Amino acid sequence: MEGKKTDLLELLLRPEVPNVQEQLPTAQYKMRRLSQLLGEDVVFRLRGLPYGKVQSIRSSNSRDANLDILLAGCKVPDLKDIRLRERFGGATPEEMVKNLLLPGEIEDLARAIERLCGYRRVTIEEVKNG
Repeated sequence: MEGKKTDLLELLLRPEVPNVQEQLPTAQYKMRRLSQLLGEDVVFRLRGLPYGKVQSIRSSNSRDANLDILLAGCKVPDLKDIRLRERFGGATPEEMVKNLLLPGEIEDLARAIERLCGYRRVTIEEVKNG
């Protein structure tokens, strides 16, 4: 790194460094198949998950972590809304999602949420001494 050297602790204590729990990253993804079917953009709004939620999902013995990640990280639409279950069937939100989305769509959305959490992307860079 070039330029002025600042004490790392002082750098991290600056007010512009957010507490990740207070400012989880968000992103929007257009669902191509549903958008084509409905003739309008169908855009899901996703949010990264806090550390505790990720660990809870990882440690659960769930049969489908992708569904758990999607249900936890999808903010719009609310996939737990009873009206969606009434429309698409399923006794649980997990079953409803399987009736609404294709398996690849579920996986793509879950991976997008994982990227918002810092997984499945490069988040560090090696610094060479010299």
